[in-house]
Amino acid sequence: MKPRPPRLFYLLNRARHALFKAADVVLLDQLDITGAQLGALFVLGESPGCTLGDLAERLELNASAVTGLADRLERAGFIERKLGESDRRITNLFLTAAGAERVRASKPLMAAVNDQLTDGFTPDEIAVVARFLDTVVHRFARSSKP
Repeated sequence: MKPRPPRLFYLLNRARHALFKAADVVLLDQLDITGAQLGALFVLGESPGCTLGDLAERLELNASAVTGLADRLERAGFIERKLGESDRRITNLFLTAAGAERVRASKPLMAAVNDQLTDGFTPDEIAVVARFLDTVVHRFARSSKP
């Protein structure tokens, strides 16, 4: 049996929390937006016109959380809702010019966070960590589906 690092689940949880908290500090200070909001804007930039359900699935959030997130983004002027052309019961979400600008402006900030995150590690070490994290995502994304 191969040795496992102690408390790995706990350390991953703490690392995720610390990283997202630090990113939120930078994003709120520089762009007046949270990491969760930015994540939604990135999805809408890649998939313009997606529905709330599509957004919830892509962000792995429940419907009520995404509804609140979309409400805040709409109030801030970063997204707009449009009724579906073929089915008026469906609402599609789109970035506004302000939302697209937030996405553009966030890229150098996120690059700086990534630089800070990887500082002091060799490319080989970073590759191992990336492979580990990709494995965790794929292994547990499959197991969490009904």
